[in-house]
Amino acid sequence: MKSAITTLVALGALACGSAPAPLDLVALSSSTDHSCGIKRNGGIVCWGDNEDGGLGNGTRQPSHTAQSISGALTFRIVAAGGSNSCGVAVDSTAYCWGEGAMGQVGYGVMADTATPVRLSGGLAIAAISMSSMHGCAVTTSGVGYCWGDNTTGQLGNGSNAMTGVPVRIAGGLSLASVRTGFGYSCGVTRQGAAYCWGSNYAGKLGTGRAADSPVPVPVAGGLTFRAISTGAGHACGVTPDDLVYCWGSGAYGALGNGGTTDSPTPAVIAGAVKFKSVSAGFGQTCAVTDGGVVYCWGKNDTGQLGDSTTTQRALPAPVKGGLHFASVSAGSGFTCGLTTAGAAYCWGYNQGGQLGDGTATQHDVPVRVTGQ
Repeated sequence: MKSAITTLVALGALACGSAPAPLDLVALSSSTDHSCGIKRNGGIVCWGDNEDGGLGNGTRQPSHTAQSISGALTFRIVAAGGSNSCGVAVDSTAYCWGEGAMGQVGYGVMADTATPVRLSGGLAIAAISMSSMHGCAVTTSGVGYCWGDNTTGQLGNGSNAMTGVPVRIAGGLSLASVRTGFGYSCGVTRQGAAYCWGSNYAGKLGTGRAADSPVPVPVAGGLTFRAISTGAGHACGVTPDDLVYCWGSGAYGALGNGGTTDSPTPAVIAGAVKFKSVSAGFGQTCAVTDGGVVYCWGKNDTGQLGDSTTTQRALPAPVKGGLHFASVSAGSGFTCGLTTAGAAYCWGYNQGGQLGDGTATQHDVPVRVTGQ
């Protein structure tokens, strides 16, 4: 959190610059305290809190509008973590920036960096994901790597040793995607099987057992998933028939099954609505239907469900505003989405500029992100 003085400085700097304009993006990712997106020309912009350099623009000042990161690279993937971010360039090389004291920036130095640095190892990256303390990626040949904090085995290499460079995930899995959560990680194989590793607090590995695991273990139930999303205490996945299953902490109703009880195995969310994608956040979950409608459920103390209330919900409820979304990304206390036309909107907590609308005002319905 930033002090009121820091917030006023950031807003004052904005007022002195050129006027921000509505922003069009092709990809979007939200985290604990900031978001990043890819513009149509391949440049990355970020907004929100910036204490550890997670906006990648060479400063430590928050930004209430989207600002370009340093450098002139062209990107095709972006992943925002806790106070860090990574992007994958069009040549499949990965660059990261932000908080790095635990090695989570992955460039071999246990230190923050406010500008992008190349991920160590010379890997060709097809997918990447960041959390507050570690990152994971999948190469173009389907091999998984992780780096950063490893206290609970979240790097998946069979140890608990922290590392500032990517290490190979154990098990020889051929992965299509990987996602990082708070102290754990999950991946989906090219055949659609789900595996998780690391902390199993509240059953968020989905194994049906209580033990942590420093190596990948299969998610119970034998389900096939198109993709998985990992939040702080729970995870969710979408099956090929557009059903969403969630597991882990049921606090605030984050599992979407009408209750608040933890589930150590995947449980289908309530209702007859089908979804094409899902995003698990910090107590809230949001998903997008084939028709572009976003539904959210779970924690809502700062309006992060976007339903014009601050009422906690254990069942999916549609986001207000009549917008048609292509994707959604749940952060901590806020949520952002990208419309089918490429417009970015956010809702919820906004003290650090997380909504990107040029203010520090909290909103319980979507407001449009602006920037340069």
